Amino acid sequence: MGRRGVAIVIVAVLVAGGGFYAWRNAKARGAKPRYRTETVQRGDIKVQVTATGNLQAVTTVLVGSQVSGTISALFADFNDRVRNGQVLAQLDPTFLKAQVAQSRADLQRTDVQVTQAARDSARVFPLLSEGMISVADIDVARTALDQARASRASAAAALDRAETNLRYATVHSPIDGVVISRDVDVGQTVAASLSAPTLFTIANDLQKMQLEVAVDEADIGMVKGGQQATFSVDAYPTDQFHGVVHQIRLAPETVQNVVTYTVVILVENADEKLLPGMTANVSILVDQALDVLKVPAMALRFRPPAGGAGGAGGAAAARGEMRQAAGGGGPREGGPRGGVRPGGARPDSGSGPAAGAGPAGEAPGGGAWRPGTLYLLENGTELKPVAVMTGQTDGTFVAVRGESLADGTPVVIGLEVAGQGGGANQGAVNPFTPRMPAGGRR
Repeated sequence: MGRRGVAIVIVAVLVAGGGFYAWRNAKARGAKPRYRTETVQRGDIKVQVTATGNLQAVTTVLVGSQVSGTISALFADFNDRVRNGQVLAQLDPTFLKAQVAQSRADLQRTDVQVTQAARDSARVFPLLSEGMISVADIDVARTALDQARASRASAAAALDRAETNLRYATVHSPIDGVVISRDVDVGQTVAASLSAPTLFTIANDLQKMQLEVAVDEADIGMVKGGQQATFSVDAYPTDQFHGVVHQIRLAPETVQNVVTYTVVILVENADEKLLPGMTANVSILVDQALDVLKVPAMALRFRPPAGGAGGAGGAAAARGEMRQAAGGGGPREGGPRGGVRPGGARPDSGSGPAAGAGPAGEAPGGGAWRPGTLYLLENGTELKPVAVMTGQTDGTFVAVRGESLADGTPVVIGLEVAGQGGGANQGAVNPFTPRMPAGGRR
C-alpha cells in the first residue's frame, strides 16, 4: 500500500472517530439525568464532642522516703489493699540508730556543762557582796551558764532530729487504698539527698475514677460542667461506660501547634473493670434534638447542575419561599450576594446550624433554626426546590422542618453520571470551596 492509501485510511479513521464522538455526546445530551435520593427520617440528633483521654484514680499518692538507706524489708506488694498508717517498708536502721545514740551522748555532755556552769555561778555570786571579785567576773560566769544552756538546747534538737529520721526509716501508708505500683525491692539503696524517691504508688479508691480528656480548642466552648459523657476502652470494646463532666482546666497544652484543654470526667467504677492508665475514646453530649425530622447533610449541600432541572428559576423561587418560612424575624437574603454571615457560612450554603447568623426560632435542643434548601423529585426526573429550616446537626444528619416534608419523603442528595460507577455525587456543594460574589463557584 502506498502513501496515498495510508493517508486515506488515516482520514477515514479520524472521520469515523469524530462521528462516534458526536453521536455519543448527542445521546448524552438527550438522556435525562438520574438522581440519588434518601428519605426524610424521624429520630434523634445528638451533637457530640469526641476526644481521647486516660483513666486515673481520683486521688493518687506517691509514697516516698525522707531518709536514705537500704531497703531491708517490704510489707506490701502490687494490688495489695492497705490502711492508713500500715507499715509498707523498712529501711536498715543501723546508721540511724547510731546517730540517735551519738545525739543522746551529746545531750548528756551538755547537761554536765550546764551543771558545772551553774555551780561556778553559785560560787562567785556571794563574793561580789564582799568585794572580793569584780562585776566583770560575774558577767563571765553568767555568760558561761547561758552558753551551756544554749548548747544543751542545740543537742536536744539534734537528738529530736535523729529520732525523727529513725522513725522515717519505717515507711507507713498515708491513706487507705490499693497499691498500684511498687518501685523498689529488698536490698535496693534509696538516696533522698535532693528529692524523696518514690517507693509505692497508692490509689485511694478505684471505685471512683476520673477521666482526663484532651479537648481541642475549637470544641472546648461547647463543653460545660454537668454534661453527660460516654466512652469505651479497648479492653471492653462492646461495653459503654458513662461519666459526668466535672471540671474544665484552664491551663492549655500545646503539642505541635495544636492547643487542647484538659476536661475531667468523673466515672463510677463499682465493679472495678476500669483500670488506671486505660485509654478511652470519649463522646461528650453537648446538645440534642429528640424526635425530629432529619435528612442527610449531603441533601442540604446538593445544588442542581447549571441549566438542569430546577436551575436558576427554581433556586430563586426557593429563596423566596425561604424568606417567607423564616418570617420577619429570620435571616434574610438581602445585602451583597454571596457574603459571609457572622456564623461563617454563606447565605445559600444550606449547611444546617453552621450556616446563617440570626436565629429564626428555637430548635428543640436550644439551638437556632436557620434556612436551607432541599430538592424533591417530581415525575421521577424534575427537581423541585423546597425551603426548609435546619436545626442541630451531628455531622451526618441535620434536623429540618418544612410544610412539604414528612417521614419517608425522598430528597435528592446527588446526581448519578454514567461512566462513574453510577454513584458519583454531582451537584453537591463543598462548604469549604470559595465562591464568587454572585454566588457562583470559582
